[in-house]
Amino acid sequence: MEHRTLSSWMEEPFEMHQSEVALLHQQIELQLEAMRRGMSGFATGKARHAFIRAQMDRVGECQDALATYVGEGVANQVICSLYVEVMEREQ
Repeated sequence: MEHRTLSSWMEEPFEMHQSEVALLHQQIELQLEAMRRGMSGFATGKARHAFIRAQMDRVGECQDALATYVGEGVANQVICSLYVEVMEREQ
């Protein structure tokens, strides 16, 4: 049986949270990228609106999950900065 120090037990959840935050960050970026591409795609009308709305809903779910790790204010800042970054990318 492996003996671990208290600090090693405390670091594990922190590292796990970092991984979760990184995954959420990546997922948010992917959803925003899909939304950006959907805005310039061939779909029109209700189909385009439904697609973009679905991406926005997924971003919102990820934002809520992110807020549990970093707080609502930081999660809002992450979303805003990623949105600007992704929407300003060259196509």
